[in-house]
Amino acid sequence: MDYLKSVVPSQLVSERGSNLVVINPGSTNIRIGLASQDAPFNIPHCIARYTSQVPKKSVQDQMLNSQVTNAQHMEREKAYDIIASLLKIPFLDEEVANNSFPRKMGRVDGYNPHNGRKDAAFNWTDVYERNLNPPSASESSMDKGVSNEPLDQQEGADSKELHPNENKFKEFICGEEALKISPTEPYCLRRPVRRGHLNISQHYSMQQVFEDLHAIWDWILTDKLHIPLSERNMYSAILVVPETFDNREIKELLSIILRDLHFSSAVVHQEGLAAVFGNGLSTACVVNIGGQVTSVICIEDGVALPTTEKTLPFGGEDIARCLLWTQRHHQMWPQIRTDILSKPMDLLMLNRLKESYCEIKEGELDTLAVVHSYEDGMAAGSHKTRLTALNVPPMGLFYPMLLVPEVYPPPPRFWFHDYEDMMEETWNMEFPRRSEFSDGLFPNVNVGLQMWDNYPVFANKPKKEEKVGLAEAITSSILSTGRIDLQRKLFCSIQLIGGVALTNGLVSAVEERVLHAIPPNEAIDTVEVLPSRTNPNFVSWKGGAILGILDLGRDAWLHREDWIRNGIHIGSGRKYKDSYYLQAQAMCYINS
Repeated sequence: MDYLKSVVPSQLVSERGSNLVVINPGSTNIRIGLASQDAPFNIPHCIARYTSQVPKKSVQDQMLNSQVTNAQHMEREKAYDIIASLLKIPFLDEEVANNSFPRKMGRVDGYNPHNGRKDAAFNWTDVYERNLNPPSASESSMDKGVSNEPLDQQEGADSKELHPNENKFKEFICGEEALKISPTEPYCLRRPVRRGHLNISQHYSMQQVFEDLHAIWDWILTDKLHIPLSERNMYSAILVVPETFDNREIKELLSIILRDLHFSSAVVHQEGLAAVFGNGLSTACVVNIGGQVTSVICIEDGVALPTTEKTLPFGGEDIARCLLWTQRHHQMWPQIRTDILSKPMDLLMLNRLKESYCEIKEGELDTLAVVHSYEDGMAAGSHKTRLTALNVPPMGLFYPMLLVPEVYPPPPRFWFHDYEDMMEETWNMEFPRRSEFSDGLFPNVNVGLQMWDNYPVFANKPKKEEKVGLAEAITSSILSTGRIDLQRKLFCSIQLIGGVALTNGLVSAVEERVLHAIPPNEAIDTVEVLPSRTNPNFVSWKGGAILGILDLGRDAWLHREDWIRNGIHIGSGRKYKDSYYLQAQAMCYINS
């Protein structure tokens, strides 16, 4: 402890961070890097595997329900009109009726260089492994053709019958390159994490999910961080998990890290708690707006309050999908086949448009932009168009009926039956019999409450998704603490993290909407969102790195040999305790 008080921070990071790998998995992206780095690699959390058989679907999730019902469509239009009245823009019917008349644009900024916006098209991924043998002149010219011509013209009818001396298909492709594979290629895209949980379903087996997670993480460690399997016994891993993950899921991720990836040891920290450390705070209401899930949790003096946790089933990808619906409804979208489900390249384009042009402000918000069409295997086509109502999609965070997230079936009912809570101390506790579980997905186990005597009794960790908007979720989370002094402090210490937190106008919108959502009988009249000290995308990752470097709870680290031999079980003496206690220790050090 004396050393920590005297050492220069940069020296501490250099000494202790060089052999610590921080892994922060999410539904859309995974952030991974050495704790000594300033920022992690931020890579799409997906993999495309080669298949010798013609796949029924090029995207495995395509078989899941994504249809909007008539009732949802009516609710979406109603939500649009509510938002239109708040933003002082024409209602949906007024827009459609006036579409045939020329209308003055409120703003044109599609080519403002200060915004860092890109209009370049994406290129299809080259799916071939290059032959290591020196190519002949004819082969060299053929290789050049591969990169400059449409893939369907290069391959020909018998391209998949490759000779030994020719290129062959890569076994798998990870990250953004996997999203840019043409649907005509013999690959199947998989996303092992969906909506904050492992994507296990009747279409995507548990074993496949684990194999894909291992392949993606191993590829990043080898190709990006240059840590081969033979050297990983010299590294430790810090796993920063979203609050949405359940006990069983955390255990399986630990098994992948320790057993399969061969790290010498590992420790788990929660995303919300790590975010507090990433921004140097001690008390805050952490609002994490990710690609597919939004979570809210309150932290007091470096300790998470489990009863305040809220999960909302929408995120940045839903805003991008709403952007497409809005433009099509206003007949502003070009006459092209944009299908974000079967062509992930289209989702990449929409996400870029959303990040570049969507913001929250009053008045009509239009812009000129270049939209691309990606037909199977062909070069991208460019279409200059006017996009309208760009301030409506991000308002879906407050009116989720506008977003209509797609529906994914839950894992099998046996998946979450787990008598051990990774996030609570369970030594020497009695556990209910299997028949006493009230819900197969969320076992009603009431354990580990000793340290929460001052808070209402809760049953397990609240994993159910809330059917409310962002402002109501934040208000409900903070008010559930039950103490007026803490509530006032939290309402003035809201922390927005995740990629969507970068949306222009979101901070003032959150402050205004949360203030309106507070019941009038509550003696609270101030709401403030604190500015982030680092990139909101990487706050939790950075906090995990800080926690690993401080290393104040070494007894909580799990070692590879112990995990493989014993795992976690009652009375083992090596039971994993979550970072509630550890981070309170660290916060005491920081505040001293």
